[in-house]
Amino acid sequence: MTKMTAKPFWKTKKLSEFTPKEWESVCAHCGQCCLLKLQDEDSGDICYTNVICRYHDCKTHLCTRYADRCTLVPTCLKLTPQNLNDIFWIPETCAYNILNRSGDLPDWHPLVSGKPLPQDRQIDANVVSELDVPEDELEDHIIEDEDDAGLD
Repeated sequence: MTKMTAKPFWKTKKLSEFTPKEWESVCAHCGQCCLLKLQDEDSGDICYTNVICRYHDCKTHLCTRYADRCTLVPTCLKLTPQNLNDIFWIPETCAYNILNRSGDLPDWHPLVSGKPLPQDRQIDANVVSELDVPEDELEDHIIEDEDDAGLD
């Protein structure tokens, strides 16, 4: 007799139907959204830096002030099903972006694999805290793409 297993929530619900807990579980904790970004005044292009938010813990890959992040850092964005399509700088490799585009999560995602996010999908030791970089030196920390922050 074959055991019937229910399909995972991300395959049976629209993003707008996710519970808050389900929505939060889609975050793979890669740290990409915590990298500081600069916008070119002329072209509007977004440039990533290897500078990370002061509240990002590189060991746990979690925000140390998650509940207060948007108050403490006014530029910190709370991603929601309603604003996901409006935020053009979300990396292509972001689990929310992948799920939104494809309707499924990749094999490496912790909800699929049952394992923590692989190290090659997390930001790495090449990042520096924003506490160590004066604002007028942020341009010196622009990276070519997310791979330069340790992401494949």
